Amino acid sequence: MTTPVQRRVPVPEGLEGERLDAAIARMFGLSRTRAAELIGSGAVLVAGRPASKADRAAAGEWLEVTLPPAVPAPAAPRPQPVPGLEVAYEDSDIIVVDKPAGVAAHPTAGWTGPTVLQGLLARGHRIAASGAAERQGIVHRLDANTSGLMVVAKSELAYRVLKRAFREREVDKRYHALVQGHPDPLRGTIDAPIARHPSGDGRFAVAFDGRTAITHYDTREAFRAASLVEVRLETGRTHQIRVHMAAIRHPCVGDRLYGADPVLAARLGVARQWLHAVRLAFAHPADGRAMEFTSAYPGDLRASLDLLAAQS
Repeated sequence: MTTPVQRRVPVPEGLEGERLDAAIARMFGLSRTRAAELIGSGAVLVAGRPASKADRAAAGEWLEVTLPPAVPAPAAPRPQPVPGLEVAYEDSDIIVVDKPAGVAAHPTAGWTGPTVLQGLLARGHRIAASGAAERQGIVHRLDANTSGLMVVAKSELAYRVLKRAFREREVDKRYHALVQGHPDPLRGTIDAPIARHPSGDGRFAVAFDGRTAITHYDTREAFRAASLVEVRLETGRTHQIRVHMAAIRHPCVGDRLYGADPVLAARLGVARQWLHAVRLAFAHPADGRAMEFTSAYPGDLRASLDLLAAQS
């Protein structure tokens, strides 16, 4: 059984004056968010006392850090048929897929269900070798229980170009979400940084020291108990839409992780977060031509809208 690792090290001279979370991140190869979590949990001592994120690193000062046991990296995916995974477009450089709910983009340490990569490999599709072994060809992701459009790189050129396009916000990603209540204003922008929730339970949260996250929303239709909104993302943080809509007190229907009402979800027959990637537009990585794809609502989401319409 693996156990936490305790390290006692001095602060290097080059980190003098840095915020302590930034210094620890650099010293141990962690993300700044993860370093902040360690400090917040009391796993970092400075001269024998619990540290604070606001502390500044002092060269030569001794730090005692308790690191969690290493989590083995997920293995490369093995081919596995994935029912419901549709290929919307394919050429020698890219595959655009329409992903069903209940399917992750690629294997992770905490996911044992089917993945997009496994489904594509089972059908004999060639995938770019770039990226970590368990996520080769993956240039962006959808949450496992979010349905809709994803693009996967087949060529190394496509992988490099698409990764840069997503990083530079050159890809137009549109989602439809059914959210509780009625956003006020009906159209707006949520500009709030996101970081891992300190609970460590897989949630994310708005946090002043998180990564920049910008979400634009526009109400398309209002029902008695919920609203259908179109969402455009400028950034692509994990759970971004779910976190931002919950932060303005309008969580996605069915999203119990972020506080959605289970009674409303049950009444509408919604067994997951009501969130669908409806549109994906980008320049083709090989020749620059405009590519645009749209996806219809799957049956479970369509049925819930029909119920709402009948009740309104």
